[in-house]
Amino acid sequence: MGKKETEAIIVEVLKTIYDPEIPVNIYDLGLIYEIDLYEEDEVKITMTLTAPNCPMADQILEEVNERTKSLPQIEDVTVVLTFDPPWDKDMMTEEAKLELGFL
Repeated sequence: MGKKETEAIIVEVLKTIYDPEIPVNIYDLGLIYEIDLYEEDEVKITMTLTAPNCPMADQILEEVNERTKSLPQIEDVTVVLTFDPPWDKDMMTEEAKLELGFL
């Protein structure tokens, strides 16, 4: 399986994780900044949260780590949390904006 296929599978997994306060998955919210497969079975996911003081931060990060690591082709996951650039609603997909009434 190539990098593109593996990355697509990771994206599908990330789309199953929701911010508990917003009815949109973290990928469509624009919280995932980068998925970097630096080895065939190792991935680094750089992400943010809607707010630095998000009360669900630990739960969301743990879920990203566990669900990605549960993929058979992934051996190791590093989740990097950043607030640079800070998240804003312009990072959401069109579908997410539509669902939340921003369009």
